[in-house]
Parts: sequence; structure tokens; C-alpha cells
Amino acid sequence: MTNKRRGNRSSATVQLPPASQNGRAEPDERTREIVADLAAPSLSLPPLLPELYINRELSWLAFNRRVLEEAADPVAPLLERAKFAAIVSSNLDEFFMIRVAGVKRKLAAGIGDPGADGRTPTALIAAIRTATQELLDEQAALLRKELLPALAAAGIEIVRHDQLTASEQSALAEEFERDIFPVLTPQAIDRARRFPHVSNQSLNLIVVLRSAAAGQRYARVKVPAVLPRLVRLRRADSDEAEAEGEPIRFTWLEELTAAHLGRLFPGNEIIAAYPFHVTRDSDIEVDDDDDEAHDLLMTMRELLSERMFGSVVKLTVDRTMPADVRSWLVEQLHASERDLYVVDGPLAAEDLMELTRVDRPDLKDPPFVPSGLGPLLGVSPLLAEMTTWGVGDIFGFLRERDVLVHHPYQAFGVFTDFLRAASTDPDVVAIKQTLYRIGRDSPLIPALIEARDDDTQVAVLVELKARFDEENNITWAQQLEQHGVHVAYGVAGLKTHCKATLVVRREPDGLRRYVHIATGNYNATTARIYEDIGLLTAREDIAGDVSELFNVLTGYSQQDRYRKLWVAPSHLRDHFLEEVAREVDAHRRTGDGYLVFKMNALVDRELIRALYAASQAGVRIDLIVRGICCLRPGVPDWSETIRVRSIVGRFLEHSRVYSFRHGGDDLMYLGSADLMERNLDRRVEAMFPIEDPGLKARIRDLILPAYFRDNVNARELRPDGTYVAVRPGDGEEPFDVQRWLMELYAGTRGPAVREPSSVR
Repeated sequence: MTNKRRGNRSSATVQLPPASQNGRAEPDERTREIVADLAAPSLSLPPLLPELYINRELSWLAFNRRVLEEAADPVAPLLERAKFAAIVSSNLDEFFMIRVAGVKRKLAAGIGDPGADGRTPTALIAAIRTATQELLDEQAALLRKELLPALAAAGIEIVRHDQLTASEQSALAEEFERDIFPVLTPQAIDRARRFPHVSNQSLNLIVVLRSAAAGQRYARVKVPAVLPRLVRLRRADSDEAEAEGEPIRFTWLEELTAAHLGRLFPGNEIIAAYPFHVTRDSDIEVDDDDDEAHDLLMTMRELLSERMFGSVVKLTVDRTMPADVRSWLVEQLHASERDLYVVDGPLAAEDLMELTRVDRPDLKDPPFVPSGLGPLLGVSPLLAEMTTWGVGDIFGFLRERDVLVHHPYQAFGVFTDFLRAASTDPDVVAIKQTLYRIGRDSPLIPALIEARDDDTQVAVLVELKARFDEENNITWAQQLEQHGVHVAYGVAGLKTHCKATLVVRREPDGLRRYVHIATGNYNATTARIYEDIGLLTAREDIAGDVSELFNVLTGYSQQDRYRKLWVAPSHLRDHFLEEVAREVDAHRRTGDGYLVFKMNALVDRELIRALYAASQAGVRIDLIVRGICCLRPGVPDWSETIRVRSIVGRFLEHSRVYSFRHGGDDLMYLGSADLMERNLDRRVEAMFPIEDPGLKARIRDLILPAYFRDNVNARELRPDGTYVAVRPGDGEEPFDVQRWLMELYAGTRGPAVREPSSVR
């Protein structure tokens, strides 16, 4: 597989790579067919002017603002609003640990070249700082003025320690002595004891003390992450939870700690204590050219240990901290004033997620059970549907038809049923799977281990570089290897991001291959909250491609052209450019050119140029982009026919769907890739076609149009880069696409959705 890094091409036309790039001396018949199929008209790409490219980092901050808007929605249940407020903070930390850290590294290296939007790194870091401080101010005001008071009125209170009753403070003093004091470590800061290391994402107290002998001095106390941030207040006469109707009360752990600092520093006068939160550069990179980095597992362990020691990229302090203490803290952390953010509210608000464990179903979304997993059925939709083919005959069913699985509306059990059937079937001779984000309690690992025996080969590609899931993946990889599973770690220099499972089965007419390939991770936990689509199929052309892809991932195969799959990094961008060119060509013949793309992010400059070219040719383009979108829609003479919509709601929109009308000979591909340089150039991605007419129609005519009816969760991107909420017009009923899909798959809602052409 060729890892071709591309920038913004200077040439005006798309050139296909020569067929000889497949690594074979003479192209075989299949390769000649593929090359002939790619012989589409070239597309003249316009220049990408800086004013036509929205900065990636600022677009991401705009997305996080849309998440904050969910927390501000007065119609949403209160604990769901608290959850979104927490997500804003956890998102922001990850953004700084990776993206802002990258910009800071450019500054440190003296790189001043402007990006695609014309901003230099210096200008960008200033814009990020302004937008982030505004976002933090809005979040703090929302918590302080609306959300926390509303929760208190509903019976869930977060009370300042100094506002507790005497009896409550007394009870907490006992709890502090018993459960908190033994965990705390006071750290003095003086000539003999330098400022201690402050770990990444840690919440801390800077304590100002005074003693008769030494005068004023500082100390640091880390608020232990092993303890709940919100300390539950119990009734004085009982250890049980509050009686029904009584308020549920909490106080912040750092305030409880600050109230008892005298126990940590006896003989000193406690002048004040100020909380602060540190975020560090956590972007770890494996040097694939390092001859000594031969053991990826060991290398990743070493790099993970360094994550806690990266440079400071964000220092967040409480507004009560005096200016002189802030400046001293910035200096001690080797940070700068531009890393400093001041918040008038709780720091590290991601810990508000603890409130979601409170047993108040009236303040949460109604429970949702994916179709087919109700208490009466007890089986997945796939097994329920397969009764025609005999109990448990998954493979017989798949020989007859493809199955499309739409999470979370259909249960992850559809896939686990497939894998378990394969792991226990004596006729299965091989199972191969890619694992990217597995989760902590995966039901897949036991099935893969069970499948491993003398007659069944099990091979798993575990991506150790899946950001912030590295430790989980290392643990699973070691467990699989201990049970005899063949574990590989992918292609050097690339992340393996594709989602594919291959089952090889011995049948009367010979070996047959069965495949599951999807847009989302093999993660049973996130499958309940991430919207994704997977395909189960026994089509020989797709199964053959997946088989050859695994040979690339586990061996030395140079395969880079496939029958049906579009695979990165070899030719995925070329496929997209060619199909956009075909759409323009078809539009010139038929006048009904139409593209619908659904993805997480649109960043790639070359594909943005292609979409601008298609719009200039008159092709209608509807884009559903949940997060980052660097294209400007609705710009006269450039993108007048392009509409961009973002959906942020109860579920995380995660599927990638690319639909090309092609004058009625429509083409649809799904897969793991967003339209970003990293996906197209630095990852192994796999896009797969939906060819069953019924399944294609379900997505094209039913699901995608529904996203453009949404007037509850939707925001539309304006030419100036701002997003505007879509709300019901006069006489229109509210339409929530996620709720509609829940009802549709549950069988309680009919599929009446207008065609895309009628909702423009």
C-alpha cells in the first residue's frame, strides 16, 4: 500500500495514477477492468482562495459551541443538559491536547507560513484564545445562572461548602477524615522543594500560607481523581439515600478539601486556596524511521508514560485567584499568559457527568431500547428475521441477501450474533477482524478467543495508536495473544481506521467468505449512542476485496486496487474526485446533478475545490457535516447550490455516507473515512458500496431526506462561517430526525418522508 501525502495540487485537472502502481509486472484482467472503470472525465478544479476556506480549528470551536447550545436548550431534560455541558469541557481538553498543541509546536519551531485560510500560527493561536475564552464564559454563565439553579429547583443541589448547615459540615468533616485525608499529599514549595510536577488534566489547589517563622509561602494540593468530584451529602440520621421528595445534595471535593487544609498544614495560617486545572500536550507520535522502535507494543507503552509530561497548553483558573498568584503560577508551570483562561464557575466541568448517575429518570431522556432487544423478544433483529432460514442459520440467511444494520436504532447484538455464530460454528476455518476503539468491556474478545482452536485461524488487527484508547487496546492485544490469536498492529506509518470482519466458512460447494464492514467502531458501549451503519454480506467481490485488504494489513502485500472497495491511502481521493467529475458530466446531460454527503468533517482542500467546481457547474449538493466544515456554502459564483447542515442531538452522528445521483445510475458508498487529509493520506480506510436496490433506496429515499426535515437538532452553515438553528416555520410541526428514526425502527412510525428535491 502506497502512503501518498498530498497537499493542495497546483495542476488544474485530476490525473489518475498509472495502472502499474498496483505492484504487478503485468496487469491482470480484473485490474484492467478497474482502470477502465476509472476512466471518467477529468474535473477542472478552481483555485482555493483563503477567503473560501474556513479555518479547521475555528470550525471545531464552532462545533463545540453547538454542543453548548444543547446544554442551554430549555426543552431538554435537565440531566441531559448537564451531560452536554460536561461534554463541552471534555471536548475542549482533547482539542487543546492535540490540535492547539500542534499549533504551539509550530510557533516554537518558528514556522510562520499561513494556512489555507491565510492565518499564520500566531494569528490562529490568538483567534483560538479569544474564541475559547468566550466559550468558557458562556458555559460558566449558563451553569451559574441557569442550569445549576434549575437543577436545585428540581431537587439536585450542588452547594458551596460555606453554605452548608453546621450539621452537614460536621458530617462531612468525619467523611473527610475517613475517606479523603489519607489520599491527599501536601506539597510545599520553597528553596529546598521546587514547584512539583502537575500532571495532565489534573485539578489542584494552590494554597497560600503564613507562619510566624517563614512568613507567606505557597503549597500545592492535588485534588485526587480517584475520588468522586461531587461529594454526596447524606442525612445525619442515616447512611441511606435521601427519602423520596427530599433534595439530593452535593458539594465540590476541592471545596471540602480547602475547608480542612488545617489538617494538612498544622501550625500554619491558611490565607487562601485557589483551584487550577492544567492541560498538557498529549499528541504522541511513533517514529517509524527509528530502527530501535521495532516493538510497537513496547514503544507505545513508553510514549504513553510521557503523555503526562507534555508542555502546558491550557491553564484554567478560578476568577478569585489574584493577578499576582496567576502570574506566579504561569511562571512555575513554564506556560505563557496566552495559555491562561479565567473561569467564573466550576473548573473541569466535565465532572458534571457524575450527575448522570443520579437516579432521576424524570430528568433524563426516556430509556431507549434498540429494535429487537426488548424484554419479550430477547433476540436481535437479525436472529428474529432469520426464522425463515432455520434457527441460528445466519450464514444461510446472508447467502440470500445483504443485511444493513443501523446503530443505535438497531442493536449491536446484530453483529455480536454474527461473530458468536462464527466462533462456535465447526465449519468456520478463519476469522479476521480490525479493532480500533474496542472499549473496556468488549463482548467481542471472548468470542474471538473461543473461536481460536486447532481448526480455526483467528487474526486480529489491533490499532495501538487509536488516540486515548491506546492503553485499552494494548491490554486487549496482550490478552488475545496469550490465547493464541494472531495479533498484528498494521502498516508502518499509517493508522488502521477501517472497520471490517471476515469469516471464512467451509461449505458443500467450497470455501465461502462472509463480511461485516461498517462506518463505526466495534464498540458495544458507543454503539448505543453513536449513529453508524454496517453491512453484512456474502457478496464474493466485496468479500474478496476484504480478504485482500487483510493481506495488506497483516503481511507484505502491495495490493492497492480492489474490485469494489475504495481504500485509503492508495486511491481513495482519486475515487472521490472521479465520481464528482462523473456527476458534473451527468448533470451536463440530464440537468439533475445531485450529491448528498454525510460525514463528521470536511477539511480536505482538494475535495473542497472539487465540490466548488461541481457547484459552479450547477450540481445541487447537500452536505450533512456534524463537526468541522471548512467549505463555505452559498457564496455567489462559487457555492450557490451547496447547503451544509449539522445535526447535534441525543446521539452522535457518526456514519459516513456518500451518494452520487449520476443521472439515475446512482452510486452510494459508506465507510470509515471523513473527507480529511488524515483519512485520505495517513490512514487505512475502507469505503464499501451499497448495491442492493432496497437497501440503497432505504438510505437514499428515506434516511438521508429525513436529515433535511429536522428542525429540532439542525443548524445550517452560513457563508460567513456562522451556524443558525433551524426551527419550525409557520404551520410546521417540530421534526427530530433521531426521534423519528427511533420510532421508525421500533415500528411505531410510518416512513413518510419528502423526497430531497422537495425540501430545497
